[in-house]
Amino acid sequence: MLDEVERWLAARSWSVTDRPLQQLLAAKQAGGQTVSVVLPALDEEETVGEIVSVIRRELMERVALVDELLVVDSGSRDRTSAVAAAAGARVVHRDAILPRVPAVPGKGEVLWRSLLVTGGDIVCFVDADLREFRADFVSGIVGPLLTDPDVHLVKAMYDRPLGAAPGQGGRVTELMARPLLNMHWPRLAGFVQPLGGEYAARRSLLERLPFPVGYGVELGMLVDALHLVGLDALAQVDVGVRRHRHQDGQALGRMSAAIYRTAQLRLARGHLVRPTLTQFERGAEGFEPRTYSVDTEERPPMIQIAEYATRRVA
Repeated sequence: MLDEVERWLAARSWSVTDRPLQQLLAAKQAGGQTVSVVLPALDEEETVGEIVSVIRRELMERVALVDELLVVDSGSRDRTSAVAAAAGARVVHRDAILPRVPAVPGKGEVLWRSLLVTGGDIVCFVDADLREFRADFVSGIVGPLLTDPDVHLVKAMYDRPLGAAPGQGGRVTELMARPLLNMHWPRLAGFVQPLGGEYAARRSLLERLPFPVGYGVELGMLVDALHLVGLDALAQVDVGVRRHRHQDGQALGRMSAAIYRTAQLRLARGHLVRPTLTQFERGAEGFEPRTYSVDTEERPPMIQIAEYATRRVA
């Protein structure tokens, strides 16, 4: 297994500098493929505008690499939608997409619904809380999909500092996701950032994948894509350094629980219960329990949704 991972790393791990922008534009024109970029956003007014502005200026106006730029607002209480629209994105509220299916909170829910309101042959997801954002976060992960027909999903890889400490970000990756992948899906052990929010995939793959509605979406997508298209259809591209807003320890605990549950569902279907996670906060009378539901719901492959099938035919 180690030999296979090493072979995959050598064959399917690249740098953003390996494919110059002009090469991508030529490949896009020759192949006739279209590219959609989706930003799932919840209360990200401080960062979403700059991300949208960079993508629009560098990849839509200066060159025509990106055809569609969408922000899906999943219930922001701040000015996220207004800021994103002013910067040049099309903004759609989560609840306006497939209204017959009541929305539930969660990042995966938003990504799943975005397939219904985008048209690109290649769909690129970018988190909306990134700071010091660069356009090659998008061009880097879209590049292999434009130039290599055998590649179906590409994850970004990067350094993740935690404040001033280099390499200490991605705590849930190191404490939960990486051990799970190494123990249960060792063929995926070569992914540097398996939980990273920046990745691109062919629509023909995404529409066949179930989507965990919450934080488990990235791990679930990797595991399901491995079984659906195989390891050599998956790749990663080094885009440098990723800086973003970090969550507190308790939020990371809830994220870890959802990721563990996503893995558990894939290891043994059936006999399912809806688990909870109890955490503790110090209050006036000592430590007080706080209990949260763990995301277990998953949306079916989009290709099974009647509205999506009708839209494809149209």
